[in-house]
Amino acid sequence: MTPRLPAWSLFAALIAMAGLPIYIHAPKFYVDQYGTPLAAMGFTLAALRLIDVVQDPLLGWLAESTRPRRRATIAVATALMAAAMAALFAVPPPTAPLIWFALSLIVLFSAFSFLTICLYAEGVTKASTLGAQGHIRLAGWREGGSLLGVSLAATAPVALASFTAHPLAAFAMVFAAVALVATLAMRREWLGTAAAPTPNPVDLFRPVLADPLSRRLLVIALLNAAPVAVTSTLFLFFVESRLAAPGWEGPLLLLFFLAAALSTPIWSHLARRHSPRAVLLAAMSLAIAAFLWTLALGPGDLIAFALICAASGAALGADLTLLPAIFAQRLAQTGTSEAAAFGLWSFVSKLSLALAALTILPALDAAGFRPGATNSSAALLTLTLIYAGLPCVLKISAIALLARTSLPMPVKDTVR
Repeated sequence: MTPRLPAWSLFAALIAMAGLPIYIHAPKFYVDQYGTPLAAMGFTLAALRLIDVVQDPLLGWLAESTRPRRRATIAVATALMAAAMAALFAVPPPTAPLIWFALSLIVLFSAFSFLTICLYAEGVTKASTLGAQGHIRLAGWREGGSLLGVSLAATAPVALASFTAHPLAAFAMVFAAVALVATLAMRREWLGTAAAPTPNPVDLFRPVLADPLSRRLLVIALLNAAPVAVTSTLFLFFVESRLAAPGWEGPLLLLFFLAAALSTPIWSHLARRHSPRAVLLAAMSLAIAAFLWTLALGPGDLIAFALICAASGAALGADLTLLPAIFAQRLAQTGTSEAAAFGLWSFVSKLSLALAALTILPALDAAGFRPGATNSSAALLTLTLIYAGLPCVLKISAIALLARTSLPMPVKDTVR
């Protein structure tokens, strides 16, 4: 076992703590704490994600052009991410809450995106030192760490509520401590390169966009990220209003993400022994078979939903491990700029979240759904159809495209 791989897990966990869990907790926190209207929150989240969509390719270019100073830029981005987390949850808004929410998330998600791009780009080089199937092996460590980070961040506010009246503020302090430890642990892994002229953005992105397989993998990534975007946006509302199980959000999130984390080494092992494409298709089919039952749930169906969370979480572990690894293998085969390519990868992932926020929350508002209130049967039906039905349709589309995609054999990595 390579001793430095745990550092990759820890840093991936840090980044993941600032991603999906914030998208789960922050909107509800501002709706509950400051009375922010649901529709206004939806449009604001959509605008923020559209900013991400525009800037991610630029952040990929920035990551490539600052590669000789990568350790310094990583330290600055990590500090900005921790400061933005504190501003979001631990600092009372000095201006209108929605404006403060937007400004804090712009800084948080910009740093998050830059760090994600750098981590995955550096991983392409690192994987070449790990022998055959190095991309799958590194992905297992990296995505396992990410999922543990998501699990911690999704459930920590609920756990901290037993000790403090301000659990999200306490979480921001915990996040700052993890940021310091992870930055120190990972400092020797950022290799950087000798100084080089600042690359032309068009020249950086052209190779990945010119490659038909890379383009198709980006489309698959978009379709495959969309179901998670939908469910993460509506999870808290579904548990509270449809299942009538307030207070169970934290344990259910922990179950979901722990199932994903525990499944990651299994999917990674299967992918090394069999075709990564075949294993990924099986996992995506499992996700539909499990989550489709959510359509039939109602008040009190907590145990059934817990089983669905466990099964669909296990399937998510394959999505997060194998699809980026397949994309990284393709980059190694084509010699494409890793930072620029993963800037586009991050771009399509954020696009799905932007579209989800732009359409889903306003649609619920138009249907008469109100968080924390007694809702009509029509409003609850709309919530169920969007939360449980739409992700299955999107997942089927991703499966159909991946099933028609032929992947070349991975290149044999050389041990350095």
